Amino acid sequence: MLEGLGLAKGHAEHLFEAELYRLKGELTLQQSVPDAGLPSPEHLRDAEVSFQKAVEIARAQQSRSLELRAATSLARLWQSKGKHREARDLLAPIYGWFTEGFDTKDLRAAKALLEELG
Repeated sequence: MLEGLGLAKGHAEHLFEAELYRLKGELTLQQSVPDAGLPSPEHLRDAEVSFQKAVEIARAQQSRSLELRAATSLARLWQSKGKHREARDLLAPIYGWFTEGFDTKDLRAAKALLEELG
């Protein structure tokens, strides 16, 4: 993962940089504290930073599908931290951009999360 980010930066290949940061955040969340089975506070913070970077890059590249995917990951993390309003405020307008493709995995996931957030 980190190698992919290094290659993207070193070769000016930024097309999927947002997705690489999103995946870095997802992998960080999968790291857990022994005996607890949950991510440590440091892992949660690092994942949040990665998701925010992914949203920022996708937005700058005007890649709406990658922005939706990154925002869904960040909103899910915020939901787990009790930040329901912030999660909804982030995800709802991005989801609202789409006028078709509602049967795709990413849009179904975003819709389901928005429904959970109320």
